[in-house]
Amino acid sequence: MRAQTLRITIRSVRTAALSNVQLLVLCFLSLAWLSLIAVQAIAPEVYDQSLRLPSDGNARPVELLFVGALSAFIVLIGVGVLRRWRWLFWLLLIAFLFGILRVPASILQLAGWIPAAGPRWYAIFQALIGIVQFAIGLMMLIEYRRYGVWGRPRGTGAR
Repeated sequence: MRAQTLRITIRSVRTAALSNVQLLVLCFLSLAWLSLIAVQAIAPEVYDQSLRLPSDGNARPVELLFVGALSAFIVLIGVGVLRRWRWLFWLLLIAFLFGILRVPASILQLAGWIPAAGPRWYAIFQALIGIVQFAIGLMMLIEYRRYGVWGRPRGTGAR
C-alpha cells in the first residue's frame, strides 16, 4: 500500500512540473488578459470601435459579455497548457508564429494605407504583441526540436 501511495505522489509531482514553454505561454496569457482588462478600463472605445458598438453608452452589457467570453477562452487555453494538450501546442505554435504578421499590419495602419483598428498607440501595441508572439513561437519550436511537445519540465536534468 505504501509503494502505491509513493508512486502516485511521484507521478503527481512529475505531472505538476511545468516546462519553460508552458510557463512562457501562461505568462503571455496572463499578460494578454491583463492587457484586455486595462484597455477595456482605460480606453473602452478601442474595443467599441472594433466591435462596432453604438457610442450612445448602452454598450456596457456587450462589453462585459466580450470581456467574459475572452476571459473564459483564455482560461480554457491555460487549462490546455497545464494539461499539455498536444493539439493545443500545435495550434498555439502556428498562432504565435503567425503573430509576426501584426507588425506589417500595424505599419500599414500607421502609414494610413489600411484603416486603423484603433488609436496609434494601439497599433504600436499590436506590433509589439506580434513580436513577442513570434519570439514565443520560435522558443516553442526550439523546445519542440530538443525535447518534444511542450518541452522538458523545469528542474529535470539534461537529456
